[in-house]
Amino acid sequence: MNVVERAQAPTPKFFKVLRNIGIVVATIGGAILTAPVALPAAIVTVGGYLAVAGGVISAISQVTVDDKQLKKDSEGVNDE
Repeated sequence: MNVVERAQAPTPKFFKVLRNIGIVVATIGGAILTAPVALPAAIVTVGGYLAVAGGVISAISQVTVDDKQLKKDSEGVNDE
């Protein structure tokens, strides 16, 4: 199974929720990084970490596959 197939395969509910949380965290980090006002260096650093962590959480959660659902779907296709 290649990366494209994994990304298109069904994702477990827990990882869908985790993916959405990762997207929100990455968005918050991006907003901090692109703030139109001067922020202390520590806050900008935290914003960078949030953006990276959110991106990683979202990417890993997206490629997690629900094997039970995938097997059920593939068995249904073979019967037709």
